[in-house]
Amino acid sequence: METGRKDNLQTRGDISSISLLRGLGCGLAGGLAGTMVMDIALMAALPAAGYPALTCFTIVGDTVAKFFSMRGIEMAGGVPLGVISHYLIGPAAGAGFGTLVMKFDMLKLDTLRKSIILAILYVQILSQPILATTPILLKMTVTGTLKWYGGSFVMHSVLGAVLGIFMSYAMRPKDRLNRGWVRAQLAGENN
Repeated sequence: METGRKDNLQTRGDISSISLLRGLGCGLAGGLAGTMVMDIALMAALPAAGYPALTCFTIVGDTVAKFFSMRGIEMAGGVPLGVISHYLIGPAAGAGFGTLVMKFDMLKLDTLRKSIILAILYVQILSQPILATTPILLKMTVTGTLKWYGGSFVMHSVLGAVLGIFMSYAMRPKDRLNRGWVRAQLAGENN
């Protein structure tokens, strides 16, 4: 039993560079798709909560500008830098996820549920150091910080769910390209 567990922690021996590139490419596309869905949801939810639709982009852009200004690199913050940052970080995170799931046996995406859970966990864990810089650099209030973390948790869960769904379908074996397999995955069965 100990041997099986040890094997799961090791990298796949038979993994080819083509498989890694496929994981990287699918992850990149899934990260982009997840970022787009997250941003659309943000732009719909923020006005409903009484904030301008582009608030998140402004906060992210200002955080990035402040971070670089501390290193002597001056740049304008705001919406443009926030959009650029979102669309660099989201796909890069997806590419990292795609590479990881191809590299390690224990992360193999064999069910839709596992794919979604792993992707959400990955995005949530990866985003914490980035999220922590915003309240510190922008000197947010306690209330502002709680709103920031609450909103970020929900939105990054959306990104992770889309990434997980995308990866589950993109990395699915060719023999499972049918609706019966999709129904079984949604029902939680392992075919």
